[in-house]
Amino acid sequence: MKMLFDDGRVDEATEVYKEMLRSRVSPNCHTYTVLMEFLVGTGKCGEALDIFFKMQETGVQPDKAACNIMARILVYMKENGILLRYPVFLEALETLKATGESDDLLREVNSHITAESLCSNDIVEAESLVAVDHLLNQMKDRNVKLDSSVVSAIVETNCDRCRTEGASLALDYSSEMGIHLEKSAYLALVGYFLRENELGKLIEAVKEMVKAHHSLGMYQGATLIHRLGFGRRPRLAAEVFDLLPDDQKGVAAYTALMDVYISAGSPEKAMKIFEEMREREIVPSLGTYNVLLSGLEKTSDFQREAASLKKEEKSLVANGRFRENVDVLRESL
Repeated sequence: MKMLFDDGRVDEATEVYKEMLRSRVSPNCHTYTVLMEFLVGTGKCGEALDIFFKMQETGVQPDKAACNIMARILVYMKENGILLRYPVFLEALETLKATGESDDLLREVNSHITAESLCSNDIVEAESLVAVDHLLNQMKDRNVKLDSSVVSAIVETNCDRCRTEGASLALDYSSEMGIHLEKSAYLALVGYFLRENELGKLIEAVKEMVKAHHSLGMYQGATLIHRLGFGRRPRLAAEVFDLLPDDQKGVAAYTALMDVYISAGSPEKAMKIFEEMREREIVPSLGTYNVLLSGLEKTSDFQREAASLKKEEKSLVANGRFRENVDVLRESL
């Protein structure tokens, strides 16, 4: 095989290898090394790497020559910006350790693995988090996409440690790279940004959460709308409401938004939302009427509407049509 490859007779060398397999003669380390050497020489480093791992799968351990081929593959990867998947990296690392070879080049080529390693366990040191920030910026500059679970761990750790900058960086990185985080990571961001009054970032987190097809939940969404209204941010509350899918715009969400508008001194907007809820045939709760009446009765412009709502409320109470909604709404608000 080596003679044929060296002579440029590739088809014949390949046929010799196939004949060898047909005859059930097991390739040894030298056979695999000859194949890898040819593939690397023709620029097919990915295929050479496949041969390297196939050799190990068959129980053939690499010798010094085979590891030298691996080094050539890594140099090629470094020059061309090619990265290994994490499981493949671990396999290559174990091989180099087993043969006593240095893994410096492997780690240098795959610096993105360092970020995964830093986040594989609980991060307790501030220095480690700063290092992760630095690595995320490097990954973004190199257009390297980390696994969703890794970025989710970075997000949750930064939120736990009250690191606004780190949490924002991880969110921005995931957004730019098109990485969909785990639901728990988005909820951690929403809660943290809400506590820190980083409301612009909060909306960004909710938007990314929706893109990732994660649900805020009917009552979590309503609670968030209410909290934004309590913070006198009706525009952001309405934005969250609009981000909710229709099947999550229930009585709690509608009532929360009405409460936001009533508190902001915009009863006309609250009535508009109420009419929209009616058009969708969503039955109001007792809390819905309480919210609307608390605002409408304070202004002379809506006395007729307030009187009509009072009658409607009494009728529905008598018929017991919304009794089951009362406790749920109270919990959400």
